[in-house]
Amino acid sequence: MKAVLFVLGLTAMAAAHVVNDDRMIVDMDIKERQMFILKLLNHVMEPVMYKEIEDIGKNFKFEDNMELFLKRDVVKTFLSNLKVGFLPRGEVFTLHVDRQMKEVITMFHMLYYAKDFTTFIKTACWMRLYLNEGMFVYALTVAVRHRDDCRGIVLPPPYEIYPYFFVRSDVIQKAYMIKMRKGLLDEKLCDFYGIKKTDKDVYIIDENVYDTRMYLNDEDRLRYFTEDIDLNTYYYYFHIDYPFWMKDDVMNTKLRFRRWEMTLYMYQQILARYYLERLSVGLGDIQVINWNKPVRKGYWPWLMLHNGVQLPVRFNNYWVDDDRNRGILDLVKIYEDIIEEAIMKGYVEINGLRYELTKADDVEILGKLIYGGDIDKLSVNKMKWDAYRYMLILMKAVVGLNTWTSDKYFVVPSVLDNYQTALRDPIFYQLQKRLSYSFMYFKLHLPSYTREDLLFNGVKINNVVVDKLVTYFDDYLMDMTNAVILNKDEMKKTVSDMKFLVRKRRLNHQPFRIVLDIESEKTVDAVVRVFLGPKEDHLGRLLDININRVNFVEIDSFLYKLNTGKNTIERKSIDMHNLVRDRLMTHDLWKKFDTITDMKDLLWKDLRNYNTGFPTRLLLPRGRVGGLKMMLYVIVTPLRLIDNADVSLIDLNRKDVMVDYRSTVLLDKMPLGFPFDRKIDLTRFYTPNMKFLDVVIYHKKEVCDMKTRWNKYVLKGYDWYGNTIVDDNNYFVDVDVDTKVETERRNWVM
Repeated sequence: MKAVLFVLGLTAMAAAHVVNDDRMIVDMDIKERQMFILKLLNHVMEPVMYKEIEDIGKNFKFEDNMELFLKRDVVKTFLSNLKVGFLPRGEVFTLHVDRQMKEVITMFHMLYYAKDFTTFIKTACWMRLYLNEGMFVYALTVAVRHRDDCRGIVLPPPYEIYPYFFVRSDVIQKAYMIKMRKGLLDEKLCDFYGIKKTDKDVYIIDENVYDTRMYLNDEDRLRYFTEDIDLNTYYYYFHIDYPFWMKDDVMNTKLRFRRWEMTLYMYQQILARYYLERLSVGLGDIQVINWNKPVRKGYWPWLMLHNGVQLPVRFNNYWVDDDRNRGILDLVKIYEDIIEEAIMKGYVEINGLRYELTKADDVEILGKLIYGGDIDKLSVNKMKWDAYRYMLILMKAVVGLNTWTSDKYFVVPSVLDNYQTALRDPIFYQLQKRLSYSFMYFKLHLPSYTREDLLFNGVKINNVVVDKLVTYFDDYLMDMTNAVILNKDEMKKTVSDMKFLVRKRRLNHQPFRIVLDIESEKTVDAVVRVFLGPKEDHLGRLLDININRVNFVEIDSFLYKLNTGKNTIERKSIDMHNLVRDRLMTHDLWKKFDTITDMKDLLWKDLRNYNTGFPTRLLLPRGRVGGLKMMLYVIVTPLRLIDNADVSLIDLNRKDVMVDYRSTVLLDKMPLGFPFDRKIDLTRFYTPNMKFLDVVIYHKKEVCDMKTRWNKYVLKGYDWYGNTIVDDNNYFVDVDVDTKVETERRNWVM
């Protein structure tokens, strides 16, 4: 291979290092591998601007290097698909189109089955040059999370790789206008739209959430939560770690463990967290979607993709059961009957094999049936195979657009067709609630926990103290520079002269502590679980615990060694399990990697849970000025280690854990969500090792300059509603007809 130039960072940031042969790639340490992955994902919608990536990609031939892959069949399948043709560059990629899904899976297999990191990098460089950008990002992201030699590599947040899924189209349009005008700004327009220029050509544009032109119903009051970039990042990365299409023998060993139980529990927890947020704004229960009734609540995404295609609007009272969707709905109903019948019978038969659905451990089979694609096509008939892709069918059917029945290649996806945007649409939660019924139905067939299951002999919770809980809204600057194309000179420099940030409003809370006073008669390993749930419904009525148990959110769970006597455990909100703080901008992360020497220390201190964590900001639902009543529930149980557990993971202070479990209680034999996952027998539920505590969440109202500016210009200066009666007789009138009215209004404003 001829010499190529290897740059450890952007030209403006890092020194150049020359690669003379493959040995440089082989000898890359974790820091150098990290930098190379960042470059592969930088400005992915544009031609490759790094010469080393271009040279490596152009000089690599799959036909001549089949021995460099663990499975030759994978290479043959890829080359066969390549002859037919992949999705062209520039087109929109969605996983919910069969042909696109098959193509991206073959890309992943090429990356995953590369024998070594050198082959992995060469394959990635070739794909970056010639294949669809969206497919490349997806395949590379999944491969990095599942390859052992990529352990410890931190991926850029998806909202910086492809900002179009996370930033309103009007904001990106303003950024393009600034770029086209080479930074020339109109001061008055800047004040109105919230555009600021700082030093070094950094432009900040407000995403004005108080502009409600796209609001269709009261569900839009929750946009601050459903459109939160970190919440959607959490859901996207969960899918990356647990893709529905990935077979168990391919998945990373640690991620494979209790895979489908984790998937079912994640969806149940998202539903519970969403319900808490609904209570905070006075909305009621999540309505389950009904196939025979119109969808009352619509959604207007206000998102436009890189090729100018807008994500479709679903207006209020959308009728699902029409001629276009009838075949899909029939399939959905058939599958619902299959699942319900299997749970009632207590087993399901596939290819002559019987799988039980009667024990707690059988939840893995149920999860695979509902959400999975890891079922051999040859083992079931075509009808049932399509049914096993139930979740995808639901998403397409409810919107009734074109990812199922129209062109199988070029589509306009809805927000539900992408894991980066699915949480934005309120109907996502209605779909998931319908799906969760199968999970709850299965759990209802299991016996309630006995007192022996719940009791921890010799352990008692004496007291639980919680700091005052206060939420508020703050501002966050998100880097959306990758949404704006580079000019010729910037391509040569591999860096944009202009940097664009979008200012977003987001929910946050003041730091708080939970202090547990636990008394133990002996030294013993324990599991501590902390849940937050509602006390009243949206009408102020007390909730029955058996109805309410599915609404509790597990905010913390950890392993702890209790000592004999009194134990005082203090848990800070920011350190609760599997939470992620604000992610560093990739620009800043790049500079950190370029200067740091101890990569492991950086991973532990600043990048902990970077690819798995739930946003710490959203630990609490938005409170109310007068207080939102909630309940905190704490239970301490003995650690019942699973068979063949990796006991080294019990030491949570290890700094060499690169791929962390999303939940430490996975090491415990008790089901996820214990003890709220089954029907509660009130006669034997309450034990000394658990405690309920009433808490109140307050909200601190603050004046937002976005709202102030919007009110200043719009409500006072441009509200003509009621001054002019618009009908057939005066609609097309001379513009001077209201001059006097407007003059008086301007005088009043001044």
